[in-house]
Amino acid sequence: MAKLPTIKIRTRRKYYRLMFTGLMALMMSLIISTALILVKSGYSDHFFADLLSSWGLAFVFAWPSAYVCAYLVQEHILSRIEFY
Repeated sequence: MAKLPTIKIRTRRKYYRLMFTGLMALMMSLIISTALILVKSGYSDHFFADLLSSWGLAFVFAWPSAYVCAYLVQEHILSRIEFY
């Protein structure tokens, strides 16, 4: 079996929190949007169109809120805990 090449991206450490929260918000907004559409209206013919519009709107709110929450948790809660 042929091994696929691994893609590595180099970037500055200062972008870590921005990239991490962006990816987390992307995945979480997709999961939550999918679940809410399935619970509310079930699977239909226009499910993916509804999902894309819902996911886009959810991501607009998810990324800034994830960024703020990650900052608050890291700076004000986890900084007060001693890990060993």
